[in-house]
Order: sequence, then C-alpha cells, then structure tokens
Amino acid sequence: MPEIDRKIAEHKLSLSADVPPIRQKKRNFGCEKQRAIKEEVEKLIAAGFIREIAYPTWLANVVVVKKTTGKWRMCVDFTDLNRACPKDFYPLPKIERLVDSSVGHSMMSFLDAFSSYHQIRMAEEDERHTSFITDHRIFCYKVMPFGLKNAGATYQRMIDAVFHDQNGRNLEAYVDVLLVKNRSKEGHLEDLRETLETYRGHNIRLNPSKNIFGATHEKFLRRMVSNRGIKVNPEKIQAVLNMNPPRTVTEIQKLNGRITALSRFISKMGDKCLPFSRFFARITQHGTTTVSEHSTT
Repeated sequence: MPEIDRKIAEHKLSLSADVPPIRQKKRNFGCEKQRAIKEEVEKLIAAGFIREIAYPTWLANVVVVKKTTGKWRMCVDFTDLNRACPKDFYPLPKIERLVDSSVGHSMMSFLDAFSSYHQIRMAEEDERHTSFITDHRIFCYKVMPFGLKNAGATYQRMIDAVFHDQNGRNLEAYVDVLLVKNRSKEGHLEDLRETLETYRGHNIRLNPSKNIFGATHEKFLRRMVSNRGIKVNPEKIQAVLNMNPPRTVTEIQKLNGRITALSRFISKMGDKCLPFSRFFARITQHGTTTVSEHSTT
C-alpha cells in the first residue's frame, strides 16, 4: 500500500541513550490465539507493513485480545519501549472546540483513513526497535504501529500539515477523526472535492466501509452534532443507567468518570455530584476498598 511521503511525516522514537534495551521473554498462546496471530502476521507481510529481522535490540511480545465481534485482535506490547521514549508535546486540538465548530452545518461528511497509523512510515533507523516475537520468527514494523507512544501526535502533525489550508475553514480534524462541514449541499460537494483531492495528492487511503457522506447529524468525538446543536451521545447515558450500584472505590471512580463525560449536559453538575466526591474522599482517607467497609469505619 502506498505510504505518505517521509518529507510530510515519519515517526521517530528519539530513544533515550541512558535506557538499556529490553528483550521480553516470549509468551505462549493457545491454538486459537496462535492461528489469529499467524493470520494477522500474514496480512501485515502482504501489505508490506512488517519485515523479518535478526538480532533485535528491543524485543516485545504480541498480545491477543477479543473484539466485540468475537474475533481476535493482535497487538504488540510496547510498554518497555514506550517508557524509553520521551513524550512528544505536539498539541492536540481541544475536543470541545472542534465539537462547537461543527454546530450549525446542515451538510457533514465523516472520513476515516484505512489503517491510518500504518500509512506513516517509521524512521529507518528506528524500525528495528519495534521488533516483536512470534512462535517461529521475529519481525519489525516498517510503518508506525498502533500502541506506540506519540503515534497520535505524529498523526496529528501530519494532518495539520496536509490540511493546513482547510483546517478550521471547512474541515475539523482530531488525529484520525476528520469532519468536512458546510451549510449548503453545493458548497459541501466542493469541500469534499477539495478534501479528496488532498487525500489523493498525499497518497492517503480512505476506508470505504467507515466513511459517511452528506449527513445532517452524526456522532463526532463522542457527541451527537447537527445543524441544530449538540446532543449527548445516547450510549453514554445508557452506560450510566446500566451500572450496578457502586460497591468499591474503583466502581465509584468509574461512576464519576462517566458522569464527568456528561457534565456539559447536566445542569449544576458540580452541586449534584458533590456527594459522590465527598464520599470518595472519605473512603480514600480511611483506606477502605469497598463501600461496606467504609460503613463500618
């Protein structure tokens, strides 16, 4: 698959010289997970995303997690490598500002890149540091993998460079989430033509199954946006309604987090949620881990 020109973007690790390389001990997987790993590795090889490598310095294990669809997803445990990489402080856009900027537009299109991170290449000198081990061979990434520290910042930097003439005018972008907006159908078609030509000019491939064109309302950065305004995402409301009464400190933290995600839509949210905050503070002070323990202290 064609990649973005290195002059536009490439991912560098900037590894600290003071941190010695770490080679993780190989993990073993069952037959079902092994098949999933083999299938994913074959896809990555066919796409030209990885290559075989010998004598790696850094070495990570693969991790297999189950998707909501029931299928397995292969990831790489870059925990050790990420610790050795300094943080890239490139600024990400404020989500609330992007959401507010989308309001009032009757025509919107939502674009999703195909294997977005994989379209940016790794710096050649850093490829070998992304090595991972499977049952039979060791590979490293030629492109920017998911799960790597600062990958989001690198992608945002690329998007800002590619769409610098459109950003804020007829387009809003947060990492790999991109919205094209206009107040009229005719104007929206021109904006789409401009956006797609920019994608084509920089060899950025889109995912046809995930793109939405000409919508009047849709979910954008966890909010429902339309020409009439912003609404809360129904999934966020349902997550709170489906919760069992909190019985541990962790469950209270989860409740606070979910309510905070809805704070924009809750009148006097601070006053209404003050009991949760006070109760959590008392539990933390007493060092208890469950609500029942706190009731006895």
